[in-house]
Amino acid sequence: MQSDITQWSAVELRKAIGTKQISAVELVDACIEKIETVNPFVNAITATCFDRARDEAGRADAATAAGEELGALHGLPIGIKDLEETADLLSTFGSPMYRDHVPTHDNSMVQRLRAAGAIIIGKTNVPELGAGANTRNPVWGATGNPFNPELNCGGSSGGSAVALATDMLPLCTGSDTGGSLRIPAAKCGVIGFRPSPGLVPIERRALGWTPISVVGPMGRSMDDIALQLSVMARFDDCDPLSSAVDGAMFARLQQADLGNLRVGYTEDFGVCDVDDDIRQVFRDKIAAMRHLFKSCDPLAPDLADADRCFDVIRAANYVARYREAYERDPASLGPNPRANYELGASMTLADYTAAHLDQTRMYKGFQALYRDYDVILAPTTPVSPFPWMQPTLLEINGKPLANYYRWLSLTYVTTLMTNPALSMPCGVDHRDMPFGLQVVGGFRQDARLLQVGQALEWAFARLDGLQRPRPDLRKLMSRPALDFKSIVTAPPRVAHNGARSTDAVTVAV
Repeated sequence: MQSDITQWSAVELRKAIGTKQISAVELVDACIEKIETVNPFVNAITATCFDRARDEAGRADAATAAGEELGALHGLPIGIKDLEETADLLSTFGSPMYRDHVPTHDNSMVQRLRAAGAIIIGKTNVPELGAGANTRNPVWGATGNPFNPELNCGGSSGGSAVALATDMLPLCTGSDTGGSLRIPAAKCGVIGFRPSPGLVPIERRALGWTPISVVGPMGRSMDDIALQLSVMARFDDCDPLSSAVDGAMFARLQQADLGNLRVGYTEDFGVCDVDDDIRQVFRDKIAAMRHLFKSCDPLAPDLADADRCFDVIRAANYVARYREAYERDPASLGPNPRANYELGASMTLADYTAAHLDQTRMYKGFQALYRDYDVILAPTTPVSPFPWMQPTLLEINGKPLANYYRWLSLTYVTTLMTNPALSMPCGVDHRDMPFGLQVVGGFRQDARLLQVGQALEWAFARLDGLQRPRPDLRKLMSRPALDFKSIVTAPPRVAHNGARSTDAVTVAV
């Protein structure tokens, strides 16, 4: 094992705590020291609870010494994405409306993690209200990519991805509607797993039967993903899509045999704009790995209506969640959430019905592909990271994009299909930035997809050009820290509790 315990995997750390090789206090202190040292250079961790974490670590060590039964995540520090409510810890959702919001209880997912022994260290940064794949907001500012802090880290789980990539934390949570688990994982060289809807119950989905939004694990290895998922996957009647599942099974998986794997691949799902350089990088990656598989064939799915379909279904979710806030004060929503709300408010029942009809038709055609293939491979993102000072991507190959999230189409087309999907590190792109490979499993085949991911991870570590890239922290910290917060000072806004917020709020625009 390496001498710096913050670089150990979560699985290694859990074993070391259980055998008393290290203590939970020692691990928590090491993570806090790493956060205090590295976070100023990337701005990934927001609200923290270090004193409480140290106290919980002490109690975890006492339980270990007493020979008590220990949870699967016993003593492991974790970062919680700042879209999830955490008891007695500031939960802002990246919005000035909530900049003083301290919940009185954990949401159901956080409760499961804490019950398994995880120790919350702090919250991880997000775009305002989770809208978009550039992690920056008016409360905490921007989060920089650990490979180049002037570039964006993806989103909306950007803070979690950066915290993992820089070894500030061994585990972090994420969530995903249009790609928010997968895109930041791809940009930062870690893993993001989008589970099938309902596998991990989510109580904050406003439209409970609409399956585009999920929560899931992020990690630095497939084994760490499986460990966290083993705790997150449970039945919970807070989610109408939840079903009975033995979450513990995910921690016992054995990797798949790649030699028997039938692989299909696509550069663009037949509908997505993808930068020409990224297309070539993807072709090179496929050429470097295709010998691993039983077969590896190009595919051309029929997803021509995916963009409009996603526009409608996504906008309906924003209407459901933010109608009250918008009607009270449209300015209380940032430009991205407001645009989504207004799009949804302008639509008719006929628009909504047509979108679901299109989704159902595309779903059936997509599932038919899995009669001949076990997984489908694609790029996770269509471009190399761009500067976070640029709010969104405006064009690809000189073609203007229709809206601020259209560049997420490689991931949101698979969201619409509801198949489990993960993004895993696969070397670097043409600009020496992390390249994420999207691996899409069969319908409800989450366990099988994780087994494939484990096998791919093992193989990639042994193939030149496919190994997981890691940021150079010495280089990162050798330059002056960027000012991730100052550009514009926002005026006071109405806080969530109705009080005026008088503190200056800095915004990166």
